[in-house]
Amino acid sequence: MSGDPDLATRLGPVGLPNPVMTASGTAGHGAELGAYFDLAELGAVVVKSLSAEPWPGNPPPRLHPVSAGMINSVGLQGPGVESWLEDDLPGLLATGARVVASIWGTTVDAYAKAASALAGAPEQVVAVEVNVSCPNVEDRRRMFAHSAQATAEAVGAAGGCGRPVWAKLSPNVTDLVPIAEAALGAGAQGLTLINTVMGLAIDVERRAPRLGGIGGGVSGPAIHPVAVRAVYECHAAFPDAPIVGVGGIWSGADAVELLLAGASAVQVGTATFADPRAPLRVLRDLEAWCRRHGVAGLDELVGAAHR
Repeated sequence: MSGDPDLATRLGPVGLPNPVMTASGTAGHGAELGAYFDLAELGAVVVKSLSAEPWPGNPPPRLHPVSAGMINSVGLQGPGVESWLEDDLPGLLATGARVVASIWGTTVDAYAKAASALAGAPEQVVAVEVNVSCPNVEDRRRMFAHSAQATAEAVGAAGGCGRPVWAKLSPNVTDLVPIAEAALGAGAQGLTLINTVMGLAIDVERRAPRLGGIGGGVSGPAIHPVAVRAVYECHAAFPDAPIVGVGGIWSGADAVELLLAGASAVQVGTATFADPRAPLRVLRDLEAWCRRHGVAGLDELVGAAHR
């Protein structure tokens, strides 16, 4: 095959030059990874989840390595949307990157407030990812993403952001399809699959949990098969819904696997802790994989495992 593959992709109304993004929570609030590579080369940079107001996060320690990944209990620390717009976004936009803002809230009203604060953001903020995989203080028994109704309410409340909304869902449910259906029905124009898997690490010498927040979210290669299954099942149920695949991507082949399952784009997260250049490396690896296999365009891969 001659020439480079066309890696341009679409997630509903959002067009990206390639399918590789950073994953929220692993690339900072702004241009932190710009010290290692040109952020404009990625499809988009997804920033750390922001609440309407500043949020302190969980007490340390917050990270611990586990087999084939890590467990974190950062607790969604952030400066709040208004501060991010003023202090962090300008430097990120200066790199030429396309930006996806991520928001979260403890109540439905908090989601609405965070989304409304983004309504006047520059056009380079191409989408808003609604992280519903966080605690719901209106129902302390579960996360928003553990309930179809709560997910729909949070996603619907985010409509005031004035740009496409992607719902970031949790794998910690018995059946993800009804949750995805509720998100799409509430106005989500895409699904981000998946967030971390709930876990706990105990220090056997201290006989106590290793993280300040007690439990945490497991990420990295260990959860890659979980992500592949989630993407595959949701694409089978909603073949026209754009999906972003996330979970344990280290190589171009990992990205291809999620594309074949039905994702139109992918996010690289935990790998950046070991290699800050991981997102760009995965993109280059994906390009090389496509050349080796004679793939001319991404449409040859997206959902191909279903055909």
